[in-house]
Amino acid sequence: MQGRDVRFSIKLTKAYLCNKIMKYLDIKYVLKNKVVGIAGCGGLGSNCAMALVRTGLGRLVLADHDRLEEGNLNRQYFFRDQLGEHKVSALKENIHRVDTDCEVEAHVIQLEPASVIELFAECDVIVEAFDTDHAKQMIIETVLSEFPGKAIVSGQGLAGFGNNESITTRRLDDLYIIGDGELEVTEDQPPLGPRVAVVANMQANLVVELLLKGE
Repeated sequence: MQGRDVRFSIKLTKAYLCNKIMKYLDIKYVLKNKVVGIAGCGGLGSNCAMALVRTGLGRLVLADHDRLEEGNLNRQYFFRDQLGEHKVSALKENIHRVDTDCEVEAHVIQLEPASVIELFAECDVIVEAFDTDHAKQMIIETVLSEFPGKAIVSGQGLAGFGNNESITTRRLDDLYIIGDGELEVTEDQPPLGPRVAVVANMQANLVVELLLKGE
């Protein structure tokens, strides 16, 4: 940023901290220089990314190794003509249907601690959007140990339907957990579009808040 841009950005951040009121163009001005990493591009990751791009975010770093299957369409932000594509590639395409100015890095990769460190080092905030406990634990532990002071926003507990009031946000230092924290995905308690999207959009909303606050 130029000196004038830095001063203006600081002014906008102070205005937010005072009253949480900012014009949309001012929000875009701040967010265009921010970078968000999303680990996992399924139900949480794809919906979160599409919400973030609509705020004017400047850059997204996406990582996922899966291809899109028909069974994903009930909750993930993809379309039938994208079946068989890698999710990161299809999501990049969808993002650019909304905003061609958003820079998107799409990595077809199964993340491990070393690649988390490499891919997300420049990110201001990281979104955990995996669908397995092992992967969630891996990236949370890696981010908290390797990137002190960097926020990671995790989605946990989103199965089923209804019970909106059970979905909350909890903070443990740099870790933010959104969801009910209880309902695991099972055959009798499947992930459905509405509840998955609620958690994903709450993740995106929190990311925007953290970025505007400068955390």
